[in-house]
Amino acid sequence: MTGSDAAPRIDTSRPHPARVYDWWLGGKDNYPVDEELARRILALDSTAVRGARANRRFMHRAVRTVADAGIRQFLDIGTGIPTEPNLHQVAQGVAAESRVVYADNDPIVLRHAQALLHGSAEGSTDYVHADVRDIDTLLARAAETLDLTRPVALSLVALTHYLGDEPDGDDIHGLVGKYVAALAPGSYLILSQVTPDLNPEAIAKAAAAFQGSGTPFYPRPITEVYRFFEGLELLGPGVIPVTGWRPEAEDVAAQAEGVVPVYAGVARKN
Repeated sequence: MTGSDAAPRIDTSRPHPARVYDWWLGGKDNYPVDEELARRILALDSTAVRGARANRRFMHRAVRTVADAGIRQFLDIGTGIPTEPNLHQVAQGVAAESRVVYADNDPIVLRHAQALLHGSAEGSTDYVHADVRDIDTLLARAAETLDLTRPVALSLVALTHYLGDEPDGDDIHGLVGKYVAALAPGSYLILSQVTPDLNPEAIAKAAAAFQGSGTPFYPRPITEVYRFFEGLELLGPGVIPVTGWRPEAEDVAAQAEGVVPVYAGVARKN
């Protein structure tokens, strides 16, 4: 694994999105500070747990979709703490020779990735400890496993709402655009993003709770989500609430519990 580099100390004094997400998914790889924030947000936004789980199921469906279309290389940025089935298990379940690189900047994710992310003998599964904002470093490390001259599926699931826009210091649409520009024709973008459109009051309270804990959080309306896919060919049904993107039985059942305020989409670079 490329992720053998020395990682910074795990900071347990403040919550981290990957560990909050882990708590919502029913995981054990989080700390009291993460659980406290996760519970507080859940009290403000009752869809938080359903949203986290809907995001995971969307990732599974989207990965199978692009793997069935012939994609054999995957770059998952902001992967979070491994929760089975992981992306590489889905991809290699379709094609055992699939090559997968996970990237995250949380040391606890690094430790668990090293312990848990073992792919098929025919394929390759690797992890890089890098920040999404450091495009050149992240792609250079990913290129040790992936051939970036050939199509890649870029997975940005439940990541972009933790990154801001200018003047906050980030240009998230520009950042995603640079990653897409670095990918070969025939590549795909898989993306989901929290929105205020579907439950504005609850999402505003959740965003305030995140930001009050020192975690940036930027819900975006559908017009801003569409911008991530500019210049790409959206797969049907387009940008849609996450449980409605090519739903399976479990997603149809989840829809009956109410709308999850997350948009999702998959698009191809021609």
